[in-house]
Amino acid sequence: MKGQILDYSIQSNSGVISGDDQNRYQFSGSAWRGQNAPVRGQKVDFTIDATGQANEIYVLSSTSVFPTQVGDKNRIVAAILAFFLGGFGIHKFYLGQIGLGILYLIFFWTFIPALVAFIEFIIYLCASDEDFARKYG
Repeated sequence: MKGQILDYSIQSNSGVISGDDQNRYQFSGSAWRGQNAPVRGQKVDFTIDATGQANEIYVLSSTSVFPTQVGDKNRIVAAILAFFLGGFGIHKFYLGQIGLGILYLIFFWTFIPALVAFIEFIIYLCASDEDFARKYG
């Protein structure tokens, strides 16, 4: 059967696959036949044992080594904009916070927006992709 990896935890060495039949199947890391660890979104082919768990899981299409973007906005792009053009509020415009972007533009001459943008640069880099997508889309 074909499906897609919904979740995989390295700590518990287990995960969940959404099959093409719209059912979800649990699997353990020992059933994984790929060279690299499973990644959310990977297309896989697998068999189902008598207990309803996925076995013999093979990758159909490999994904990038880098994690996929979760939301519409990329946190790395936001961080780079905050670092280089943050004093002008460009990163706020990118994130859809137009009001704050205008506020940064009005007060850019005080260098306060540049200081705040540098702090936001650090926050963006430290946030996970999921947290960033939840907050900024």
